[in-house]
Amino acid sequence: MTAEIQTDLAPLLERCFLFDATEDSYEMTGITGRIPEWLRGTYYMNGPARFERAGMRYKHWLDGDGMICAIRFGQGGVRFTNKFVGTAKLKDEEEAGKFIYRAFGTAWPGDKLRRSVMLEPPKNVSVYPYGGKLLAFGEQAMPMELDPVTLETKGYYDFNGALNEVTPFAAHAKTDPANGNLLNFGVSFSMTEPMLNVFEFDHCGCLLRRRRHKLQYQHAVHDFGFTPNYVAFYLSPLIMDFQRFWAEGVSVMESLKWEPEKGSVIFVAPRSVKEPGFRVDVPPCYCLHLINCFEENGLLMVDVLEMDRPIYVEYQPVPDLFPTASACRPVRFVIDPVKQLLVERIAMTYDLAPDFPSTGAHLSGAKYDTFWVLGIGANGLRGRKFFDQLVKGSWKAGDICDKWIAPHGEYLGGEPVAVMNPANPEEAVVICVHAIPAEDRCEYLIFDGHSLSAGPIARLPLKHKIHAGFHTSFHFE
Repeated sequence: MTAEIQTDLAPLLERCFLFDATEDSYEMTGITGRIPEWLRGTYYMNGPARFERAGMRYKHWLDGDGMICAIRFGQGGVRFTNKFVGTAKLKDEEEAGKFIYRAFGTAWPGDKLRRSVMLEPPKNVSVYPYGGKLLAFGEQAMPMELDPVTLETKGYYDFNGALNEVTPFAAHAKTDPANGNLLNFGVSFSMTEPMLNVFEFDHCGCLLRRRRHKLQYQHAVHDFGFTPNYVAFYLSPLIMDFQRFWAEGVSVMESLKWEPEKGSVIFVAPRSVKEPGFRVDVPPCYCLHLINCFEENGLLMVDVLEMDRPIYVEYQPVPDLFPTASACRPVRFVIDPVKQLLVERIAMTYDLAPDFPSTGAHLSGAKYDTFWVLGIGANGLRGRKFFDQLVKGSWKAGDICDKWIAPHGEYLGGEPVAVMNPANPEEAVVICVHAIPAEDRCEYLIFDGHSLSAGPIARLPLKHKIHAGFHTSFHFE
């Protein structure tokens, strides 16, 4: 651990990050408990893996190469497959036997950039089925298409030529369950005219529309929300200084500056009509992830995880993460889009750094009540720590209403994907990674989504350890 961290609140956390990831594919054995008969399809997770090479270690959790994990729940059994995303970065560095390209949080003399202006992205944030394809996403770049079964990388996916290698394209693409359209955004970090680009594609990959909205600042934005009529963005005063990135050769992390005096706003824009958006002022906080958005009775609900300050600085140094993570809470902003006013702010009391919210893909952009997140039980105490709580929240109840806490020294990883029974949406399971570093092993846990405190209903042991992942998805077959 680094010297300034006085307390180790996450014993053996280094074993969850500092190891060589093994690619494999096998039928899972030793499964205990009960997997529901209706759970038939494939779970996908993307996340950073490999933080060390040739004696060098990345500083930041976002730096590792993207690795996809898949679990196929079939009639005859359960199969696990994991594989690195075959990016240009990975191929070049495999060949060289060392890190070559500057990473999100790590820069060094002689590192390289794509076209000398941008990161060569590791595609390590998310993975989503779309239009019969499987796409792996990283920040600010085209996604990679993967084989949905073998996870072999097929190449860059440019949406029928709508994107190129310098198009800003975020890692949080979202599919509208009402029509199969895919929405996403990207920020153009111009020093003089920063721009928010909003894209929408049909289920065949054809661009339906691209809207451009001028920004006051170079906001660092990771996520967004949508409804049938609107897109919504939480714009915080975490500002990207690309001049430092280019001129001084520092990392993206070192180029970000928190300027709370600039304030935070929620920016709302029409989804299909070509009209300007509007802004409503909110407390000067930070939001990495939105939970969901929906419309009701002429009002727009924008549900977010609101943090007192940015979280990216807590993703370093690997493996001593979250040493001074701030409080974070689920918050609902009720907005009148006609009057362009904030009507109400509703905050839950649970503030143990909840993150990676999941509502069920079929409810994206629609009215919902329940969501699931991971939490950090030791949040508020100084020292490295990690996710060890699986939590269910309910807006109807007004707060957290159920949770499962991992044993001390064991951790949870990956967005806790919520999967609803197509024949009975009231029946749901939640899937997440469980790391047991004292035994150098990992497993997947399946929970009854409405009875977390009862413990997992099934445990799926893995032959090899996997890294704590980021975002997940589930595709029914």
